[in-house]
Amino acid sequence: MDALVAFAAALIALRLAGDLARRWRRTRQAELACWAWSLAAYAVAAAAIAWGEAAGWDARAFRVYYATGALLTAPLLGAGSLLLAGVGRAKAAAFLVAGLGVGVALAMPVHGVFAAHGIPPAQEHLAFLPARLLAILANALGTLAVVGVALRTLRARPLGNVLIVLGVAAAATGSGLAGLGAAGTSVGIAVGAILLYAGFVAPASLPRLRTSPG
Repeated sequence: MDALVAFAAALIALRLAGDLARRWRRTRQAELACWAWSLAAYAVAAAAIAWGEAAGWDARAFRVYYATGALLTAPLLGAGSLLLAGVGRAKAAAFLVAGLGVGVALAMPVHGVFAAHGIPPAQEHLAFLPARLLAILANALGTLAVVGVALRTLRARPLGNVLIVLGVAAAATGSGLAGLGAAGTSVGIAVGAILLYAGFVAPASLPRLRTSPG
């Protein structure tokens, strides 16, 4: 069941990432590209959960999950928010962080015996330096950028920013509560991806209701 839930979450996130990519091709707005990649990373993380739950967790499935779920998603979300706010240097920073995250995920030593089911705790399989420290910094800075930009531009994009913050919170809740298991994390990814997508494409301001004369 956990594998099926994770696979469904992967399909949802991938479908929404594809729609954002189409919007980027049409408009060439840089933030849409970053957000599309972030949801694609979410999709791969969910697919890695499905892989681990269906075939048994090993170093390969764990590397893919950690690279996309812990090292890539939050920085790409944050870079998209910064680009929306007009911080042009965020594009170069996104490439740098993404390349560093992939490199670390490929090179990091993975140790310990994996349980057949349940998302493996990073502290049981990775040293603190560099992978776990990089994940902490990437998630903290990415989340800070998302929330900071959302609060700063709340009046301009009230609905979109609220949905984005809720999406980040939903994904963090699913990942942070170990008792929820792989299915809970996958549901958090799916709900987070849906809320984030809705926030990304929400109009800049809510339309005003017309009042009848007299």
